[in-house]
Amino acid sequence: MTNSIHILLVEDEEILTTIIKETLEQRGFRFTIARNGVEGWEMFRNEKPDICVVDVMMPRKDGYSLVEDIRRVDEWTPVIFLTAKNQIPDVLKGLTVGGDDYMKKPFSMEELILRIHKLVRRSRTNLEEADSPQLHTSISIGKFHFKPQLLHLSFEKEIITLSQRESELLELLAQNKNRLLDRDAALLKLWGDSNPFTARSMDVYITRLRKCLNADPNIEIMNVRNKGYKLLDKGGIG
Repeated sequence: MTNSIHILLVEDEEILTTIIKETLEQRGFRFTIARNGVEGWEMFRNEKPDICVVDVMMPRKDGYSLVEDIRRVDEWTPVIFLTAKNQIPDVLKGLTVGGDDYMKKPFSMEELILRIHKLVRRSRTNLEEADSPQLHTSISIGKFHFKPQLLHLSFEKEIITLSQRESELLELLAQNKNRLLDRDAALLKLWGDSNPFTARSMDVYITRLRKCLNADPNIEIMNVRNKGYKLLDKGGIG
């Protein structure tokens, strides 16, 4: 339920912080506020929030460095980056350090609320299922074994930990293996919209997933121009 969601907001813009806090508190969210990455790290360790909403450019410690610290001790708590930057290298860096989503300023409060709900819902489901091994679903992708509830993609003895968004996208691709995954349908399901920024973000996730899967030459994520993607398993059927 909304009123049980505890947000750690790490943002140095006072006006934006006030707007986000007042708007979301009216919807029942609870808040912990930090003004920079150093405070954010202390608050994260002390408060154990359900989700972190983190600005990228901050004094003392930037958002990327903060999330790197968080991911060293916690792979489950979802993170949404807030940023004025929208270049692909910036998006890629945010995803590389462990961000689950990326929102460009200015943004809609309704969109922020939607994304918080989706990420927290998925995180709580994953945690519940992580405590119940019998509920773990294992999906075969060539020589890989993918456990979406655990965010784990394993190849032989190596385990790659995916972000929630990477896991969600790979699960969609796997569900449509050797068939077209419509680009707009995937954007709407995972991001709730299909604007150019989220489309570029998905392209970055696809690039990251390709790197994760390149250990098996029979697995390929093919780009179908202007339509979407296909996860091809050239060593199997279906």
